[in-house]
Amino acid sequence: MESHKHIESLVEKYLEAETSLAEEKELQAYFAQEQIAPHLVQYQPMFSYFANAKKETFTKQIPSKPSKKRNFGWLSTAAAVVVAIGVYFGQDTYRKQQEQKRIEQEQAMYAYQETKKALNLLAENFSKGTEKIAYLKEFEASKQKIYKTN
Repeated sequence: MESHKHIESLVEKYLEAETSLAEEKELQAYFAQEQIAPHLVQYQPMFSYFANAKKETFTKQIPSKPSKKRNFGWLSTAAAVVVAIGVYFGQDTYRKQQEQKRIEQEQAMYAYQETKKALNLLAENFSKGTEKIAYLKEFEASKQKIYKTN
């Protein structure tokens, strides 16, 4: 019974990836035998798979000769053509973007000038209004003098 608890703790450590190689060998030896605790039977296929997988070997021959060299001279030409096309269309797009920015700046400058004119006109008329208010105040003062004396 005590060995079952030891195996249970090893299985938990194994599932947490904390076992040493010696402990893994102990687990493989335990699950290779026929008498396994009923609550640990679920782990037997996993450990038997790992034991069988270790025995597998690669049996195919690896070719010692490298395959024929392919001529990739055309690849550099194709790359140069692609780069040239990209540069041409990239410059065209760049010019269009610069022209669009220039137009937007001109429109912004025009709007600024028009706003400046409107504000100057407003300031000029405000000054005139202020002068008229000064006359109005004098008129009001005169009116008060006239009405007080009568």
